[in-house]
Amino acid sequence: MGVIDKVKNALTVSRAREVFGVRPVSSAEMERMLTRCANIYRGRPDWVDADPENTIKTVNFARSICAETARLTTLGISIAVSGSARGDWLQGQVDSFYWSLRKWVELGCAYGTAILKPNGQDVDLLLPDRFAVTDTENGEITGAVFITRRYVQEKEKHYTRLEYHRFTGSGTYTVTNRCFVGLTPGDRGRPVAIEETPWEGLAEETVLENVERPLFGVFRTPGASLDPDSPMGMPVFADALEELRDLDVAYSRNAAEIFDSNRLAMVDDRLMEQAGTPIGGGPRRMRLPRFVRKVFGTGADEYYQEINPALNTSTRLAGINALLSQVGFKCGFSNGYFVFNEKSGMMTATQVEADDRRTIQLVKDMRDRLEAALDGVLYALGVFADLYGYAPAGEYETVYDFGDITYSREEDRARWWGYVTQGKVPAWRYFVKFEGMTEEDAKAMAAEAEIKRPTLFGSEE
Repeated sequence: MGVIDKVKNALTVSRAREVFGVRPVSSAEMERMLTRCANIYRGRPDWVDADPENTIKTVNFARSICAETARLTTLGISIAVSGSARGDWLQGQVDSFYWSLRKWVELGCAYGTAILKPNGQDVDLLLPDRFAVTDTENGEITGAVFITRRYVQEKEKHYTRLEYHRFTGSGTYTVTNRCFVGLTPGDRGRPVAIEETPWEGLAEETVLENVERPLFGVFRTPGASLDPDSPMGMPVFADALEELRDLDVAYSRNAAEIFDSNRLAMVDDRLMEQAGTPIGGGPRRMRLPRFVRKVFGTGADEYYQEINPALNTSTRLAGINALLSQVGFKCGFSNGYFVFNEKSGMMTATQVEADDRRTIQLVKDMRDRLEAALDGVLYALGVFADLYGYAPAGEYETVYDFGDITYSREEDRARWWGYVTQGKVPAWRYFVKFEGMTEEDAKAMAAEAEIKRPTLFGSEE
């Protein structure tokens, strides 16, 4: 979160207090941690800025951790909604944002909390710098002020909309919109009617009855927060900030050593021709190689010395891998999951069970959180469908299916071939599944391969 973002967020929180009379539920300590982690994820860690000699570079490994967590969480994800016309409509909504899920999970891992809020047309992703939590119940977010900004170039004006969601009674849910316009991004702006903004057509206030849960889904990372009373989650790498700093330092030292490891030859001037001397009397002129330095010899003997710096690469890589292992462990992965310059991975189910149990547990927890967030999104979409008549009411069933992170195609291939040889499945199914054949071609191939055996009467069967 940059300086401008922090200024705009502070102005918005202050305005939310003034307009709605609410106080956001967030401690200063938690806000500082989330801001720090956001900068680290964006590749601007404070330890780089604080380096007076500008020798520390960042490999931005925090982003890699978030990306890998999101990849495993959404691996092979399938969401099926069925059971009625309402279910079919919801399936269409899911299909519209399906390809955004991995990105949403990665950002949720980076910021600790992400809110998925339907807007009547699609689903918005809102990070902590775009909402302020106002109400909670049993640790869950039940009320918030959402921040939407838009710049209209033709008018050269910056518009801000505050959208306040909360329960105002048992089953009564109220959404209130307030808009402001300013001349600069950090301008508090003046109140303006919603009809004079890009959100013309939205109601300033809507009251809904018989609402059981908030009209948004919350993706929150598992585990306790820095502030025990905060409903916000922590970035997945928040416990490993010191190790991430040490990793950047170790990488920078190794890179600097390699950069400074040029071979150098110091040669007495009496052993060399002058630079720029014509070669063989022709027009071409001799230039010294870049690794040669001419020195003026003063002794009786000519001077020549080569300097070939020895690299400590193997020792440094061992240290980097130790840091990577510690970073991974603190982020919920198994020891050795992250390895620099070496091949790592899950080889067999037995190895996975023994070595990667922490990784599997992390992914399961993240998937559970994602399911809960999507359930909230589907519920909110259902309320919108009732409100605007998008689809008839009806019961629906949601089935989530995820890919097995321990899956091995070769093991699966061998297992299925065993089924074929045991006569449990026809061979054509194997050809379709693993050889990429069409069902028609696979059946034809299987039929041609059948063994023809002679019978007692000379015919074949």
